[in-house]
Amino acid sequence: MDRAVAQRLGERVVHEPVLFEQRQAGEARARHGHLKMVASAGPILDAELIRVGEGTAQQGFETLDGHDTHAIASGVPCAAMEEIGLFPLGIVLLPTERVPLHVFEPRYRELIGECLETDGEFGLLYADEDGVREVGTMARVAEVLERFDDGRLNVLVEGGRRFRVERLTRGRSFMTAAVEPVDDAVGAVDADTSSRAAGAFRALAALAGVEAEDPDEGSPQLSFELAAQVELVPDAKQQLLESISEQERLELVAELLDAVRHTLIATRELGDRAKRNGSRLAE
Repeated sequence: MDRAVAQRLGERVVHEPVLFEQRQAGEARARHGHLKMVASAGPILDAELIRVGEGTAQQGFETLDGHDTHAIASGVPCAAMEEIGLFPLGIVLLPTERVPLHVFEPRYRELIGECLETDGEFGLLYADEDGVREVGTMARVAEVLERFDDGRLNVLVEGGRRFRVERLTRGRSFMTAAVEPVDDAVGAVDADTSSRAAGAFRALAALAGVEAEDPDEGSPQLSFELAAQVELVPDAKQQLLESISEQERLELVAELLDAVRHTLIATRELGDRAKRNGSRLAE
């Protein structure tokens, strides 16, 4: 991938990015009263001023039926599909990634409650001003962090397998759909590419001064495991999610991590120059 493209996908407005271990779930309401943004848990690259998809679909989730559905297939046998509850949000959840959610809207409290009762999964889809994406991630509640007297919940969810929405369904208070799994195409992964991506992650962690778990370069989900530990902009994460080539994903992850590292270096250099200039003015 061209470095300039990776730079645009991975760029963010930052003061001083740092890696840290845990971020609390926070409540932020979008125009439609839904959760606007949440934070990842686990070792991640944070930014004080990060662009994380401020809004979800302008038309609201209720009008998803009217968004551009050119990729939603029709005529697919229902027997080949699985019907799931959907939770559109302004974030992208990658396989293996853990994210804390503050759930306060009644229909999504119902969805999460059912998943807790049955140890089931729901589908998390990325939604922004352009609409709701059709490829998402199955999520399972890994832990209930806090319960409130009014029914609100703080939960930690973990990303699992990927899916594609084939047909929206009706009948529940929350959105539902018939979905099919998204699987990788058959293809070998170049060991040098795996090493490069893992090396880019190690270099970023070292620069940030954080001890992160050393990546397993032989993992079949290495691309997701690396990207899940770094706070990337949603468009970049969605591109990873939709790719059906681990080789392609690793190449992109390596470029993105290098771009973030270069941004961190540049940000620190700017900060140092600003401090030196401020000292001269003070004199």
